[in-house]
Amino acid sequence: MSLVITGNPGVGKHTIADEFLKNEDYDLIDINKIAIESNYIEKDEIGIQVDVQNLKKNLNKIITKKSLIIGHLAPYVVEKSMIDVVIILRKNPYKLEQIYEERKYSKEKIKENLGSEIIGITAHDAISEFGVENTFQIDATTKTPHEIVEKIQKIIQGQDHDDDVDWLSEVNENDDLQKFFDY
Repeated sequence: MSLVITGNPGVGKHTIADEFLKNEDYDLIDINKIAIESNYIEKDEIGIQVDVQNLKKNLNKIITKKSLIIGHLAPYVVEKSMIDVVIILRKNPYKLEQIYEERKYSKEKIKENLGSEIIGITAHDAISEFGVENTFQIDATTKTPHEIVEKIQKIIQGQDHDDDVDWLSEVNENDDLQKFFDY
């Protein structure tokens, strides 16, 4: 079985992958690492741009029947036919904001990533690419890495389902739409 762990920056993809691999024998494929090592990235005035076409060609050559693929670019660079289960880690935007500030992200990058998490862009794109039947969201806000891995294992075994994630309602209830979005 090949498994993808995706989600916005800061949701815990690498932490969960490391925890998962403690008890599972999978080939780890780190999309960002491969993009950097293969020189598929370029810095410009906007930020870092990724050559997704070449990255996709390269990745799909190395994915095995037992790969654990991690990265926020997964919906754009991994073929659906190569994947059995997709886990989308989600995190409350108020918690993510603290993580981004600790990482010293620019205000623009913080707002962009938080907006993406609130409206679920990565989740939407993963579901669109891999199918709703193969894609599961997990709210990682208050769960420990061990609890998240247990949930992933239960999902794989068909014994659990994904979490209902709706940050937009919470942001709206807090009257914070203008904090996160320019409109």
